[in-house]
Amino acid sequence: MKKIILLVLFIAISASGCALLSASSDPVLGLEEAKTKIVSFINTSLMQPGQEVSVKEIVEENGLYKVTVNMSSGQEIISYMTKDGKLFFPQVMDVAETEAKAQEEAAAPASQATADVPKADKAQVELYVMSHCPYGTQIVKGILPVLETLGDDLDFDIKFCDYAMHGKKELDEQLNQYCIQENEPQKLLAYLYCFLEADKGEECLDKVGINKTKLNACVAKTDSQYKVTELFNDKSTWKSGRFPQFNVDQADNQKYGITGSPGLVINGEKISSARDSASLLKTICNGYNNPPESCATVLSVAPPSPGFGFSGTGSDTEADCGS
Repeated sequence: MKKIILLVLFIAISASGCALLSASSDPVLGLEEAKTKIVSFINTSLMQPGQEVSVKEIVEENGLYKVTVNMSSGQEIISYMTKDGKLFFPQVMDVAETEAKAQEEAAAPASQATADVPKADKAQVELYVMSHCPYGTQIVKGILPVLETLGDDLDFDIKFCDYAMHGKKELDEQLNQYCIQENEPQKLLAYLYCFLEADKGEECLDKVGINKTKLNACVAKTDSQYKVTELFNDKSTWKSGRFPQFNVDQADNQKYGITGSPGLVINGEKISSARDSASLLKTICNGYNNPPESCATVLSVAPPSPGFGFSGTGSDTEADCGS
Protein backbone atom coordinates (compact mmCIF):
# COMPACT_ATOMS: atom_id res chain seq x y z
CA MET A 1 0.00 0.00 0.00
CA LYS A 2 1.31 3.36 -0.96
CA LYS A 3 2.57 5.49 1.89
CA ILE A 4 2.70 9.08 0.82
CA ILE A 5 2.86 9.89 4.53
CA LEU A 6 6.66 9.66 4.59
CA LEU A 7 6.77 12.45 2.00
CA VAL A 8 9.80 11.04 0.21
CA LEU A 9 12.41 13.56 1.36
CA PHE A 10 14.66 13.45 -1.67
CA ILE A 11 16.66 16.44 -0.48
CA ALA A 12 17.63 15.02 2.88
CA ILE A 13 18.36 11.52 1.65
CA SER A 14 19.65 11.82 -1.90
CA ALA A 15 21.34 15.17 -2.14
CA SER A 16 22.74 15.71 1.32
CA GLY A 17 23.87 12.25 2.36
CA CYS A 18 24.84 12.17 6.02
CA ALA A 19 25.18 15.93 6.49
CA LEU A 20 21.63 16.41 7.69
CA LEU A 21 22.44 18.13 10.93
CA SER A 22 25.52 20.08 9.95
CA ALA A 23 25.73 23.72 10.94
CA SER A 24 24.49 26.27 8.42
CA SER A 25 25.29 29.94 7.95
CA ASP A 26 21.94 30.57 6.23
CA PRO A 27 19.38 32.74 8.07
CA VAL A 28 17.12 30.95 10.52
CA LEU A 29 13.44 30.95 9.57
CA GLY A 30 10.84 32.00 12.08
CA LEU A 31 8.13 29.54 13.03
CA GLU A 32 5.52 31.07 10.73
CA GLU A 33 7.98 31.32 7.84
CA ALA A 34 8.96 27.69 8.34
CA LYS A 35 5.31 26.61 8.50
CA THR A 36 4.51 28.39 5.24
CA LYS A 37 7.56 26.92 3.52
CA ILE A 38 6.77 23.38 4.62
CA VAL A 39 3.14 23.51 3.47
CA SER A 40 4.16 24.95 0.10
CA PHE A 41 6.97 22.43 -0.39
CA ILE A 42 4.89 19.37 0.46
CA ASN A 43 1.80 20.35 -1.52
CA THR A 44 3.74 21.57 -4.56
CA SER A 45 6.53 19.00 -4.79
CA LEU A 46 5.53 15.82 -2.97
CA MET A 47 1.78 15.27 -3.07
CA GLN A 48 -0.23 13.74 -5.86
CA PRO A 49 -2.73 16.05 -7.66
CA GLY A 50 -5.84 16.69 -5.58
CA GLN A 51 -4.14 15.90 -2.26
CA GLU A 52 -2.95 18.52 0.19
CA VAL A 53 -1.61 18.70 3.73
CA SER A 54 -1.72 21.32 6.44
CA VAL A 55 0.49 21.96 9.45
CA LYS A 56 -1.22 21.51 12.82
CA GLU A 57 1.74 22.52 14.93
CA ILE A 58 5.37 23.52 14.57
CA VAL A 59 7.77 23.73 17.53
CA GLU A 60 11.51 23.81 18.15
CA GLU A 61 12.98 20.52 19.36
CA ASN A 62 16.62 19.39 19.58
CA GLY A 63 17.83 22.14 17.30
CA LEU A 64 15.25 21.38 14.61
CA TYR A 65 11.70 22.37 13.80
CA LYS A 66 9.35 19.53 14.69
CA VAL A 67 6.25 19.64 12.50
CA THR A 68 2.91 17.89 13.00
CA VAL A 69 1.53 17.41 9.47
CA ASN A 70 -2.17 16.78 8.89
CA MET A 71 -2.69 14.47 5.92
CA SER A 72 -5.80 14.69 3.74
CA SER A 73 -6.76 11.25 5.14
CA GLY A 74 -6.97 12.77 8.62
CA GLN A 75 -3.78 11.08 9.82
CA GLU A 76 -1.14 13.11 11.65
CA ILE A 77 2.53 12.64 10.81
CA ILE A 78 5.54 14.02 12.66
CA SER A 79 8.25 15.42 10.38
CA TYR A 80 11.33 17.60 10.87
CA MET A 81 13.05 20.51 9.14
CA THR A 82 16.33 22.30 9.74
CA LYS A 83 15.89 25.86 10.92
CA ASP A 84 17.30 27.31 7.72
CA GLY A 85 14.59 25.55 5.71
CA LYS A 86 17.12 23.66 3.58
CA LEU A 87 16.49 20.08 4.71
CA PHE A 88 13.19 18.33 5.39
CA PHE A 89 12.90 14.73 6.62
CA PRO A 90 10.26 12.52 8.20
CA GLN A 91 11.62 11.09 11.40
CA VAL A 92 14.41 10.61 13.87
CA MET A 93 15.21 6.99 14.58
CA ASP A 94 15.09 5.79 18.19
CA VAL A 95 18.48 4.07 18.55
CA ALA A 96 17.51 1.77 21.42
CA GLU A 97 14.25 0.71 19.76
CA THR A 98 15.95 0.04 16.42
CA GLU A 99 18.74 -1.99 18.03
CA ALA A 100 16.23 -4.07 19.97
CA LYS A 101 14.25 -4.80 16.82
CA ALA A 102 17.43 -5.77 14.95
CA GLN A 103 18.43 -8.21 17.70
CA GLU A 104 14.95 -9.73 17.77
CA GLU A 105 14.84 -10.25 14.00
CA ALA A 106 18.38 -11.61 13.90
CA ALA A 107 17.40 -14.25 16.46
CA ALA A 108 14.31 -15.34 14.53
CA PRO A 109 14.75 -18.58 12.53
CA ALA A 110 14.84 -18.27 8.76
CA SER A 111 11.71 -20.40 8.49
CA GLN A 112 9.61 -17.58 9.93
CA ALA A 113 8.97 -15.88 6.61
CA THR A 114 6.09 -13.44 6.85
CA ALA A 115 4.82 -13.49 3.29
CA ASP A 116 2.58 -16.23 1.91
CA VAL A 117 4.65 -16.91 -1.20
CA PRO A 118 3.79 -19.46 -3.92
CA LYS A 119 6.24 -22.36 -3.94
CA ALA A 120 8.55 -23.50 -6.75
CA ASP A 121 11.58 -25.75 -7.06
CA LYS A 122 13.61 -22.69 -8.08
CA ALA A 123 12.30 -19.29 -6.98
CA GLN A 124 11.71 -16.72 -9.72
CA VAL A 125 11.93 -13.10 -8.60
CA GLU A 126 11.02 -9.98 -10.57
CA LEU A 127 11.71 -6.59 -9.01
CA TYR A 128 9.95 -3.59 -10.58
CA VAL A 129 11.47 -0.18 -9.93
CA MET A 130 12.09 3.28 -11.29
CA SER A 131 15.85 3.65 -11.41
CA HIS A 132 15.89 6.99 -9.59
CA CYS A 133 13.01 6.44 -7.17
CA PRO A 134 14.51 6.59 -3.65
CA TYR A 135 12.37 3.67 -2.53
CA GLY A 136 13.31 1.71 -5.64
CA THR A 137 16.99 2.24 -4.91
CA GLN A 138 16.32 1.28 -1.29
CA ILE A 139 14.95 -2.17 -2.11
CA VAL A 140 17.58 -2.81 -4.79
CA LYS A 141 20.28 -2.11 -2.19
CA GLY A 142 18.49 -4.51 0.12
CA ILE A 143 18.16 -7.30 -2.42
CA LEU A 144 21.72 -7.24 -3.81
CA PRO A 145 23.19 -9.25 -0.88
CA VAL A 146 20.29 -11.70 -1.29
CA LEU A 147 21.15 -12.22 -4.96
CA GLU A 148 24.79 -12.84 -4.03
CA THR A 149 23.73 -15.27 -1.30
CA LEU A 150 21.34 -17.36 -3.39
CA GLY A 151 23.37 -17.22 -6.60
CA ASP A 152 22.37 -19.80 -9.17
CA ASP A 153 19.60 -21.10 -6.91
CA LEU A 154 17.53 -18.06 -7.92
CA ASP A 155 16.16 -16.70 -11.20
CA PHE A 156 16.13 -12.90 -10.94
CA ASP A 157 15.11 -10.09 -13.29
CA ILE A 158 15.13 -6.39 -12.62
CA LYS A 159 12.21 -4.79 -14.44
CA PHE A 160 10.78 -1.30 -14.67
CA CYS A 161 7.51 0.52 -14.08
CA ASP A 162 5.73 1.54 -17.26
CA TYR A 163 6.21 5.24 -16.58
CA ALA A 164 9.01 7.38 -15.16
CA MET A 165 8.84 10.12 -12.53
CA HIS A 166 12.42 11.37 -12.58
CA GLY A 167 13.01 12.78 -16.04
CA LYS A 168 14.92 11.72 -19.13
CA LYS A 169 17.87 10.49 -17.07
CA GLU A 170 15.65 7.79 -15.65
CA LEU A 171 14.55 6.59 -19.08
CA ASP A 172 18.16 6.48 -20.27
CA GLU A 173 19.37 4.66 -17.18
CA GLN A 174 16.62 2.05 -17.40
CA LEU A 175 17.46 1.36 -21.03
CA ASN A 176 21.07 0.81 -19.98
CA GLN A 177 20.15 -1.52 -17.12
CA TYR A 178 17.74 -3.47 -19.32
CA CYS A 179 20.43 -3.98 -21.94
CA ILE A 180 23.14 -4.88 -19.44
CA GLN A 181 20.84 -7.59 -18.14
CA GLU A 182 20.14 -8.75 -21.71
CA ASN A 183 23.75 -8.71 -22.94
CA GLU A 184 25.98 -9.24 -19.90
CA PRO A 185 23.82 -10.43 -16.98
CA GLN A 186 26.89 -11.62 -15.07
CA LYS A 187 27.93 -7.96 -14.71
CA LEU A 188 24.55 -6.61 -13.58
CA LEU A 189 25.14 -6.85 -9.82
CA ALA A 190 28.53 -5.14 -10.02
CA TYR A 191 27.01 -2.39 -12.14
CA LEU A 192 24.10 -1.88 -9.73
CA TYR A 193 26.43 -1.66 -6.73
CA CYS A 194 28.41 1.02 -8.56
CA PHE A 195 25.35 2.92 -9.82
CA LEU A 196 23.64 2.95 -6.43
CA GLU A 197 26.69 4.45 -4.78
CA ALA A 198 26.53 7.86 -6.46
CA ASP A 199 24.26 7.84 -9.55
CA LYS A 200 27.21 7.86 -11.95
CA GLY A 201 26.04 5.38 -14.55
CA GLU A 202 28.43 6.40 -17.31
CA GLU A 203 31.44 5.99 -15.04
CA CYS A 204 30.11 2.64 -13.86
CA LEU A 205 29.87 1.32 -17.42
CA ASP A 206 33.62 1.80 -17.72
CA LYS A 207 34.40 0.60 -14.21
CA VAL A 208 32.49 -2.66 -14.64
CA GLY A 209 33.74 -3.19 -18.19
CA ILE A 210 30.43 -3.13 -20.04
CA ASN A 211 30.76 -3.71 -23.79
CA LYS A 212 29.54 -0.32 -25.01
CA THR A 213 29.21 -1.38 -28.64
CA LYS A 214 26.76 -4.11 -27.73
CA LEU A 215 25.10 -1.88 -25.14
CA ASN A 216 24.51 1.00 -27.56
CA ALA A 217 23.13 -1.33 -30.21
CA CYS A 218 20.71 -2.87 -27.71
CA VAL A 219 19.65 0.54 -26.37
CA ALA A 220 18.96 1.85 -29.87
CA LYS A 221 16.94 -1.24 -30.78
CA THR A 222 14.96 -1.23 -27.54
CA ASP A 223 14.35 2.51 -27.71
CA SER A 224 12.98 2.14 -31.24
CA GLN A 225 10.90 -0.95 -30.43
CA TYR A 226 9.16 0.59 -27.41
CA LYS A 227 9.27 4.21 -28.63
CA VAL A 228 10.85 5.41 -25.40
CA THR A 229 12.35 8.64 -26.76
CA GLU A 230 9.44 9.21 -29.14
CA LEU A 231 6.93 9.04 -26.30
CA PHE A 232 9.12 11.24 -24.12
CA ASN A 233 9.15 13.93 -26.80
CA ASP A 234 5.34 13.75 -27.19
CA LYS A 235 4.00 15.11 -23.92
CA SER A 236 0.44 14.40 -24.99
CA THR A 237 1.21 10.73 -24.26
CA TRP A 238 2.50 11.29 -20.72
CA LYS A 239 0.64 9.63 -17.86
CA SER A 240 -1.56 12.19 -16.10
CA GLY A 241 0.13 14.74 -18.35
CA ARG A 242 3.21 14.56 -16.09
CA PHE A 243 5.11 11.29 -16.49
CA PRO A 244 6.61 9.83 -19.70
CA GLN A 245 5.89 6.22 -20.59
CA PHE A 246 8.45 3.43 -20.36
CA ASN A 247 6.78 0.41 -21.93
CA VAL A 248 9.58 -2.16 -22.03
CA ASP A 249 7.86 -4.20 -19.29
CA GLN A 250 4.35 -2.80 -19.79
CA ALA A 251 2.67 -6.19 -20.27
CA ASP A 252 4.06 -7.51 -16.99
CA ASN A 253 3.16 -4.28 -15.19
CA GLN A 254 -0.44 -4.83 -16.24
CA LYS A 255 -0.34 -8.55 -15.46
CA TYR A 256 0.81 -8.05 -11.87
CA GLY A 257 -0.84 -4.71 -11.14
CA ILE A 258 2.40 -2.78 -10.75
CA THR A 259 1.48 0.85 -10.13
CA GLY A 260 4.60 2.25 -8.50
CA SER A 261 8.22 1.66 -7.49
CA PRO A 262 9.04 -0.78 -6.01
CA GLY A 263 6.97 -3.86 -6.83
CA LEU A 264 8.11 -7.38 -5.93
CA VAL A 265 6.86 -10.48 -7.75
CA ILE A 266 7.83 -13.99 -6.60
CA ASN A 267 6.84 -17.08 -8.55
CA GLY A 268 4.23 -15.13 -10.49
CA GLU A 269 2.54 -13.35 -7.59
CA LYS A 270 2.98 -9.81 -6.26
CA ILE A 271 4.38 -10.00 -2.72
CA SER A 272 4.95 -7.48 0.05
CA SER A 273 8.22 -7.52 1.98
CA ALA A 274 10.30 -5.29 4.19
CA ARG A 275 13.33 -3.91 2.35
CA ASP A 276 16.21 -5.02 4.55
CA SER A 277 18.32 -7.90 3.26
CA ALA A 278 17.33 -10.33 6.03
CA SER A 279 13.60 -9.84 5.41
CA LEU A 280 13.97 -10.11 1.65
CA LEU A 281 15.96 -13.34 2.03
CA LYS A 282 13.28 -14.83 4.29
CA THR A 283 10.49 -13.78 1.95
CA ILE A 284 12.17 -15.16 -1.16
CA CYS A 285 13.25 -18.37 0.56
CA ASN A 286 9.64 -18.97 1.52
CA GLY A 287 9.09 -19.43 -2.23
CA TYR A 288 11.03 -22.72 -2.47
CA ASN A 289 9.61 -26.20 -2.15
CA ASN A 290 12.96 -27.13 -0.59
CA PRO A 291 14.92 -24.00 0.39
CA PRO A 292 18.66 -24.15 -0.40
CA GLU A 293 21.14 -24.16 2.48
CA SER A 294 22.06 -20.57 1.68
CA CYS A 295 18.64 -19.51 2.99
CA ALA A 296 20.11 -19.92 6.49
CA THR A 297 22.64 -17.15 5.82
CA VAL A 298 22.47 -14.25 8.29
CA LEU A 299 22.08 -10.92 6.48
CA SER A 300 21.56 -7.37 7.72
CA VAL A 301 18.24 -6.48 9.35
CA ALA A 302 18.86 -2.75 8.94
CA PRO A 303 16.76 -1.19 6.14
CA PRO A 304 19.00 0.51 3.57
CA SER A 305 18.68 4.25 3.22
CA PRO A 306 16.46 5.46 0.38
CA GLY A 307 18.27 7.22 -2.44
CA PHE A 308 21.89 6.86 -3.44
CA GLY A 309 24.80 5.86 -1.22
CA PHE A 310 25.33 2.88 1.08
CA SER A 311 26.11 4.75 4.31
CA GLY A 312 23.45 4.97 6.96
CA THR A 313 20.11 3.23 7.23
CA GLY A 314 16.51 4.16 6.54
CA SER A 315 13.14 3.36 8.03
CA ASP A 316 11.13 0.20 7.49
CA THR A 317 8.50 1.71 5.20
CA GLU A 318 6.07 0.73 2.48
CA ALA A 319 6.40 4.10 0.76
CA ASP A 320 6.89 4.06 -2.99
CA CYS A 321 7.06 6.30 -6.04
CA GLY A 322 3.85 6.32 -8.04
CA SER A 323 0.12 6.16 -7.85
